[in-house]
Amino acid sequence: MNRFIDPTREMFAELKTLPRDHPVEMLNLVTLRDVAQYEDGRSATGAEAYAAYGRESGPVFRKVGGEIIWSAEPQFMVIGPEDESWDVAFVARYPSGQAFLDMVHDPDYQAIVFHRQAAVETSRLIRTKPRDKGADFG
Repeated sequence: MNRFIDPTREMFAELKTLPRDHPVEMLNLVTLRDVAQYEDGRSATGAEAYAAYGRESGPVFRKVGGEIIWSAEPQFMVIGPEDESWDVAFVARYPSGQAFLDMVHDPDYQAIVFHRQAAVETSRLIRTKPRDKGADFG
């Protein structure tokens, strides 16, 4: 399985060129490791390490105005690669693109992101711009 845990420098540089003055919603799809891979050798499951990431990043996430607007337990891949499966799926809303960048640059966030890195086998993080809700798909 491909490892997509952190953005590449190139992808992060491109992200920073996007408009920062409107709300953004980040679609998160995460596959956890069975056993977390901490550099300091501590023992935990991927789920335990990801839970620590959630607890410790929560204050920074809320400080920038973030909120989880959708969360679900993935059950079955109806359309998509059969070798992809997700343990965690959620959408995080930020009041602006700048708020997301403020969070990831916050020293308190940077001090705890190692939990996420230890926990995650692979992930997808897709920035979206909210649209008006309607009855149709398009």
